[in-house]
Amino acid sequence: MKRFLRENSLGLVFGLLFLVVLVGQAFAGHADYNQQQLAAGMEPVPMGRYLTSASFAVDVAENWQSEYLQFFLYIFLTVWLVQKGSPESKELGSEGRGSDKEQKVGAFATDASPRWARLGGLRGTLFANSLGLVMGTLFLLSWLTQSIAGVAAFNEEQLRDLQEPVTWARYLTEPDFWNRTLQNWQSELLAVASMVILSIYLRQRGSPESKPVGSAHDATGVEG
Repeated sequence: MKRFLRENSLGLVFGLLFLVVLVGQAFAGHADYNQQQLAAGMEPVPMGRYLTSASFAVDVAENWQSEYLQFFLYIFLTVWLVQKGSPESKELGSEGRGSDKEQKVGAFATDASPRWARLGGLRGTLFANSLGLVMGTLFLLSWLTQSIAGVAAFNEEQLRDLQEPVTWARYLTEPDFWNRTLQNWQSELLAVASMVILSIYLRQRGSPESKPVGSAHDATGVEG
């Protein structure tokens, strides 16, 4: 058990932190939602009902979709784009998908390589792009979830204000949908850009996301 915890500590800690923060969001969101209910002259709702509400679902989904968008773009763009001096970039001149030998696929696969890395055709292509494809799919699914939950939450407010509800297609053109979407996208893109640029000049000793402390500022693709 100790070995399992040590070898998987990064994933386990982030998973635990995710659950802690999600629970915190549920309690804070529930309190905020009931404040709005009381302000509108309506009865507060219990926690169980709030957790199954469109309001909670859209708040969660709009954050998930922006995170998966960030990783989807970063995974694909770093195949072709580089940043001089950043450990988050490949070395200058190594842009592109890499040779079969470098990627250890097909005839260059080793005994330890995943089985699909040895294959050509559709299965080999899918596996070679599986990380980006899954991230892109998760982004689209969470964005769809946000839109569906968002229109339900939006229509609750419309009815509360004695206004007509809108269809899902109409909601996709509403400022509410794009405000929720774009405010998350801009924050995630800023975070990625900050990581790429700041890691050129700043260090964190022992972190694989940083260059070694003594590396030159223009050293590219070097991780500590």
